[in-house]
Amino acid sequence: MDTQDPRRVGHVSRRDFIKTSASMTASAALLASGNYAHAQGTGRIRVGVVGCGGRGTGAAGDCANAAPGVEIVALGDLFPDRVNGAKARLAKDLGDKFKVTDDRVFTGFDAYKKVIGSGVDLVILATPPGFRPTHFRAAVEAGKHVFMEKPVAVDPEGVRSVIASSELATQKRLGVVAGTQRRHQAEYVATMQRIHEGAIGEIVAAQCYWNQGGLWMHTRKPEWSDMEWQVRNWLYFTWLSGDHIVEQHVHNLDVMNWALKAHPVKATGMGGRQSRTDPAYGHIYDHFAVEYEYPNGVRVQSMCRQISDTATRVGENLIGTKGTSNASGSIRGANPWRFDGKRTNPYVQEHTDLIESIRAGKPLNEGRQVAESTMVAVMGRMSAYTGKEVTWEQAMESKLNLMPEKLAFGALPVPPVAVPGKTPLV
Repeated sequence: MDTQDPRRVGHVSRRDFIKTSASMTASAALLASGNYAHAQGTGRIRVGVVGCGGRGTGAAGDCANAAPGVEIVALGDLFPDRVNGAKARLAKDLGDKFKVTDDRVFTGFDAYKKVIGSGVDLVILATPPGFRPTHFRAAVEAGKHVFMEKPVAVDPEGVRSVIASSELATQKRLGVVAGTQRRHQAEYVATMQRIHEGAIGEIVAAQCYWNQGGLWMHTRKPEWSDMEWQVRNWLYFTWLSGDHIVEQHVHNLDVMNWALKAHPVKATGMGGRQSRTDPAYGHIYDHFAVEYEYPNGVRVQSMCRQISDTATRVGENLIGTKGTSNASGSIRGANPWRFDGKRTNPYVQEHTDLIESIRAGKPLNEGRQVAESTMVAVMGRMSAYTGKEVTWEQAMESKLNLMPEKLAFGALPVPPVAVPGKTPLV
């Protein structure tokens, strides 16, 4: 399914996957079953892709090119045109690394189950993020390694589900890497190492931004049901994307967590919908500004915007007692430094790191890490939507669940635009 990144599921209820206590009690039985994916060595790794828009197709190519012996063997998407388009593109681009036959091409709301059950070792999860907790849970329970695009949820119930699934993945020795590619980008990794070694002293404040123009929108066709229209335009519906503070700005917020080695204790935010007034653009906001308070009183100013003909600014800035850093390759102050090492494509490197960890028998697991960064974005949205201060504990204990009770083509009313002071904090 499309996204703004050009590189880059019959009836299903996510509530079936959030009964974490029962699933964790059953984990010993799952471990005893011996249901594991490819564990280590240099043999081939068979990859299935769930979500075949721009992001999923791009991730499939990156994964196939990340290491020798990787093959794309199964594709799944809600829509036939998406999966068929991905099949044609990947067959052309990947040559003999593409091994998808017609009997391993799946469509529908349950396509993820069929991909997971098609004999793959690793699953790429790249549908709209509202589906991610359900798909991730199913992959882990089936003993599959996972690459999942960020964000990994759109609400607190989803975040809790992902954390529980990540814990199960650790028990089952499964690799889990997320699409927060800055964590695998050489410039960021080198900079963060120096920051953690004290190059800018104690961090006392920070700012992060993702301000850009507007994004794509698919004009609704008469034959589309509410459900199809919303999924094809998933960016503009909070149950699918989490709003752009979650879907996109999570990258920058993840860097804040990484630098500070913590998550915020509270958030106070505001935002609105000044440009996206046409109902064709769903009900999400077009701008947010949030102040996050981290431990020791560190304040992070967060800002994101998607409005055409406005200034663009994407990045992070860290302020310490001995200097400052842009987090992506430079430090100013008492210990000046600039990255001059080898640069690699982080979209490929994240897959390389996952595959190497699997083959070494020491699988990476970034599940909790990306779940917490997702929650930072969610609590900022919750604060902006309601006009209330939101603590980490409130967000983690919130019963907010945005997923429809039933996933099926048909009527699906669009919730009203959130109004601070009127929209309740759940």
